[in-house]
Amino acid sequence: MLGRTVTVEALDIQKDASFPFRGIGNLLQSADITFINLENPIVENCPRNSGGFKFCAPPEMLSGMNLSGVDIVSLANNHTLNYGAKGISETEQYLNESRILFTGRSNLAKLSTKGITFGFLGFDKSQQGNPVLTPDEESLLISSNEVVDILIVAMHWGVEYKNAGSAGQRALARVLVEKGADVVVGHHPHWVQNSEQLDGKPIYYSLGNLIFDQMWSEETKKGLLVKLTFEGTKLVSEELLPTYMSARGRPELVD
Repeated sequence: MLGRTVTVEALDIQKDASFPFRGIGNLLQSADITFINLENPIVENCPRNSGGFKFCAPPEMLSGMNLSGVDIVSLANNHTLNYGAKGISETEQYLNESRILFTGRSNLAKLSTKGITFGFLGFDKSQQGNPVLTPDEESLLISSNEVVDILIVAMHWGVEYKNAGSAGQRALARVLVEKGADVVVGHHPHWVQNSEQLDGKPIYYSLGNLIFDQMWSEETKKGLLVKLTFEGTKLVSEELLPTYMSARGRPELVD
């Protein structure tokens, strides 16, 4: 989330639009593909503010994502439409100009590296106790699995400030895997949650906050980066890399 006081800290105090990514940029850039959740629209003349729940960030805040080699973002979350249809249209325009792909708009995004095609989907089921896919979402999941080698699904789900995935999320995770997901990565609760494997497929219920301005508790300062290594289509390595924001909106790797 690059808006609100993350923007203020970066542009007005640090005078560095890439400030939020300075502690993690090298790691993100080292990956063949880097995928994140973008929790705010990117709009021209985004107003400065330090509170409220209507998020946006100005286009210059994308420079940190470019510096860090971010390849693709999910827009499937409860803040993407904070500035309505115009805001999402601007967001897509600025992402296209920055050569960053996006998913979560009822679309499959694809990236190929080293002969393997990765597919990316995003779905928003935030604050739902028993989330389920719509028929169109299930159809998209099934058809996407047929045209890629590895399918990664971003889920904006669960309930805020909980330390574990719910029974409803676990049930949906099972459906996602059965319909073709090879990796499921969750966000929305703002806390790092548990993970598990279903039929050998990793499920991360929530990676917590990476870049955000929720500096009012220890748990909301914490995040988790996941580094997955594939040989062909086989997952051969998983690294869980904790992050912590000691400065507002600027995570660093921790031991």
